[in-house]
Amino acid sequence: MLIEFDQAVVSTPQAEVLRGVSATLAERRIGIVGPNGAGKSTLARLINGLVMPSSGSVRVDGLDTRRDLKAVRGRVGFVFQNPENQIVFPIVREDLAFGLKRLAPDRQQREARIESGLGSLGVGHLADRSSHTLSGGERQLVALAAVLVMEPALIVFDEPTTQLDLRNRNRVREAIAGLAHDAIVVSHDLELLDDFDRVLVVRDGIIAADDTPAAALRWYREHCA
Repeated sequence: MLIEFDQAVVSTPQAEVLRGVSATLAERRIGIVGPNGAGKSTLARLINGLVMPSSGSVRVDGLDTRRDLKAVRGRVGFVFQNPENQIVFPIVREDLAFGLKRLAPDRQQREARIESGLGSLGVGHLADRSSHTLSGGERQLVALAAVLVMEPALIVFDEPTTQLDLRNRNRVREAIAGLAHDAIVVSHDLELLDDFDRVLVVRDGIIAADDTPAAALRWYREHCA
């Protein structure tokens, strides 16, 4: 998938969060790192229109996020740092079914997608569980499954392992590694990005470094630690 940022600026009344970002992203696995408040999550949210540029543009396979928002969101899934921001229904199966109602009006088709999405992450046994009884790692995997059933081409992750213990962090890492989808991952978990194709370092609202994981993470450690 081709993502194009063209002089993208994001401003709030308090600050300029992103300052004229231009970049073309086409690799299968891309990581984004940076200090807290640098603008990396804002950059990620531009990709599926959760945030709109104050000026400049963002295009996804040629689709402008302003003009073609519905089509962009059909192609780009987003997994939030806190799965509580995504899981809204009390039962896991109901939560996944809700997003599918328009895409798959047939109930059997919906159920097949739900079983496939949960099963692919090894959490099919959670389908009829209350979402409030799940562990942090289970919630994150269910949130990912809810995106998978929508069949996006690209999945953007915002700090997917930050709130997890080591065991669940490893489960989420393995799930991301096993995806057939393109993925863009914002993370402070630098080991997660070691085998990615490319890493961007965001600092003070700009892309300060853009390279292979080894080179970009070395720059990050030297300049942002």
